[in-house]
Amino acid sequence: MMLKSPKEIGTMAELRGQIDELDRRLVDLLSVRQAHIDRAAEIKPGEGLPARIEARVLDVLDKVEARARLSGFDPVLARQMWALMIEEMIAREERVLGRETKE
Repeated sequence: MMLKSPKEIGTMAELRGQIDELDRRLVDLLSVRQAHIDRAAEIKPGEGLPARIEARVLDVLDKVEARARLSGFDPVLARQMWALMIEEMIAREERVLGRETKE
């Protein structure tokens, strides 16, 4: 589905359809991101790395905030959303890494 500019949309039904499509695309992208995080949990033990690397967390948050500014997205909201996602993904990694140390 080709997305229209919001200004080109004349009805709520059409607008909702586009929002639903955007949500589908976002979930698909987040699924791919999660798969990358899962791979990180597999690679990190071999490189002696922990799940949480604070400098990396801050780097990602700074990049997201900067990108949000360029894109016209609320940078504070973007940083908050990513901070939540990162915390959940670190917890996911820690569960995997914890299982590996018990084996």
